[in-house]
Amino acid sequence: MTLKERINILVELGSHLRGQDEYLDALMHRTSHHNPWFTIGNQQQAIASIAGNMLLREKLEAWLQRYDVPEAAPPRTVGIVMAGNIPLVGFHDLLCVFVAGHRALLKLSDKDPYLFPYLLKLLAGFDERAESWFGITEQLREFDAVIATGSNNSARYFEAYFGKYPHIIRRNRNGIAVLTGEESAEELRELGKDVFRYFGLGCRNVSKIYVPRGYDFDPLLEALHEYRTIVLHNKYKNNFDYNYALHMLNKETFKANGCIILREDASLQSRIASLHFEYYDSPEGLEQELEKRKEEIQCIVARSGLLNQPAYPFGTAQEPQLWDYADGVDTMEFLLGL
Repeated sequence: MTLKERINILVELGSHLRGQDEYLDALMHRTSHHNPWFTIGNQQQAIASIAGNMLLREKLEAWLQRYDVPEAAPPRTVGIVMAGNIPLVGFHDLLCVFVAGHRALLKLSDKDPYLFPYLLKLLAGFDERAESWFGITEQLREFDAVIATGSNNSARYFEAYFGKYPHIIRRNRNGIAVLTGEESAEELRELGKDVFRYFGLGCRNVSKIYVPRGYDFDPLLEALHEYRTIVLHNKYKNNFDYNYALHMLNKETFKANGCIILREDASLQSRIASLHFEYYDSPEGLEQELEKRKEEIQCIVARSGLLNQPAYPFGTAQEPQLWDYADGVDTMEFLLGL
């Protein structure tokens, strides 16, 4: 199958996902019962993001202009250990392996076992040759390289097991936002998407904000209250109530608005239903702090031009493009070098 043919069926998949599919709807219901964190809305959001940001011909062609993808290179088998924190989180890895001309062998997360097999079935339906390009396994064997995503703890096991193979191993990272106090109400509401989408479980979700000393939190709390219906989700509400009670019992200082808890903390990783904050005294000092912690940061959300490093506009942290590689590691460059 040529590169052009592979691109064609990916574009066809995107077109299909942007339309109506009753079987996919049923699978999303099944998934939401299997894993209550994967609500129908969150699955629809993930599918819409993939279809709109990764499976449009113009975007695929613009992305691939950066690379020299050979037509006749010997295909390798690349094992992909999928994370299960948000729906279809490993799709970009799958796409990269396919476009690079390799075979993908998937180890699915038990939190997301139904959507990927159906997407692979769709690809094979568009072109029956695609079936041989993908496999699903309970345990990875007979592979040439591996891409594995997990926690800091699981990454140690990945290093021990996969270390002798060419690999990309990803660990915990988090999204952060930098505020100045001059943001509009609309910008703060958009920030709410970065905080609340997928219940904050994604590595690109904003889990911590940096604010200038003396920052007025009231406009932020008011803007984030627009997302108050999130507490209607039982698991999220349980986490909110637990964390709120814990802070009260420990007599800790915090701020809350009924759907999110703001707490001063140096850690970039916050609990579900919580958002950490930290003060900064100068943009220069903050830049130095962020440089020190770059291995912990997945993405930064801020106003354009505020920082000397790349930042996403408010509301777009969970809208990655094809060239937005996890952990800043160019997956295509890795795959083309096998």
